Amino acid sequence: MSKLFPLKGCVQPYAWGGSSFIADLIGYKGNEKTIAEYWLGAHANAPATISTPQGEKKLDAFLLENPLLHLGSYVQNNYKRLPYLFKVLDVKDMLSIQVHPTKKQAEVGFEEENKKGIAPDAATRNFKDDNHKPEIMVALSEFWLLHGFLPEVALLQVLKDNPEFSELISIFKSQGYKGLYQTVMEQPQEKCNKQLRPLIDRILPLYEAGKLDKSSPDFWAARAASSPKDSQTIDKGIYSIYFFNIIKANEGEAVFQDAGLPHAYLEGQNIELMANSDNVLRGGLTPKHIDIKALMEHVKFEATIPNIFSGDESNNGMEKIYRTPVKDFELSKIELPALQSYETQCETIEIILCIKGKVMLTEGGKQLTLEKGASALLTSGAHYKITSESAPQLFKASVPE
Repeated sequence: MSKLFPLKGCVQPYAWGGSSFIADLIGYKGNEKTIAEYWLGAHANAPATISTPQGEKKLDAFLLENPLLHLGSYVQNNYKRLPYLFKVLDVKDMLSIQVHPTKKQAEVGFEEENKKGIAPDAATRNFKDDNHKPEIMVALSEFWLLHGFLPEVALLQVLKDNPEFSELISIFKSQGYKGLYQTVMEQPQEKCNKQLRPLIDRILPLYEAGKLDKSSPDFWAARAASSPKDSQTIDKGIYSIYFFNIIKANEGEAVFQDAGLPHAYLEGQNIELMANSDNVLRGGLTPKHIDIKALMEHVKFEATIPNIFSGDESNNGMEKIYRTPVKDFELSKIELPALQSYETQCETIEIILCIKGKVMLTEGGKQLTLEKGASALLTSGAHYKITSESAPQLFKASVPE
């Protein structure tokens, strides 16, 4: 029985996405004006499709047919399902300020909302499933994001440098990160408008004149304020832009974000691998549901020192493994020099996505050609080989041994 299958993902036409990157990558011909994400996984909201000798099947249904055979004993014993969700993202407009729950928090929150009778697809629902959502991203371009609270000295300097935040200095000194964040997030909208309006009036002309750098919170705050929406209501997410680290990852660099770490993607394209979940608690820069009480219960109120890393070389330098402390997934990048081959055996289930070039996958007696944007599924125990005459780039999602 073959363990190699062609795999086709699902596009997500969220409003913040770009108009061409993902469509060009996968050769998509749909009518969506924006495509923000491309999902390769078995999440119930958008399962990928595999081609089998019996016809096309949704990946979640296929895995349920024989979980032990397809997933492997480790995954079957520990997760009972595909433990990860593999994505490509194209961020044109800023995403929401957000945080993800721990596994225990997700289980409790999901059960509580079920008991309340909140529909699974309700706009007011916080917990779409019972899983945590740690995630790693690898930049495919220059990529900008917000990532955790600034160190204390740096945040205090931000409060001092911006006269609109002067009254927050004493709160931060006496009540720390939680007191500061709670103060601004629980502000009446009228108070928020009054406090931030002078700031917006000061930075917006500089942004429109092209005088702000992307490393400055002024740039992103002005961009958020310039978005076409109710100009009388200033988004509280602008506070987070000033309170969080603003970091840039260059192509090939990775950033890991665990439960409780507040963050937001700002601009660029990336590969993302996460636990198989869609749980998001939002704190601004979005028209979607915001639950301040739930947000505050899940944020880690501590300084974050950003760690931008490039992965560990493996397989004679052909593979870079982006290791994280999470056991649900492992992301790696495979770059083959011309006329060389990559060979391995997967103990658990793997997904391979071709970003550049063209390769031949061989498993048992089956061969499959992957070109730019194409992907494949390899089930547990597959012993496979990748060959190419060019210099392709692939990303692999797997479960650490």
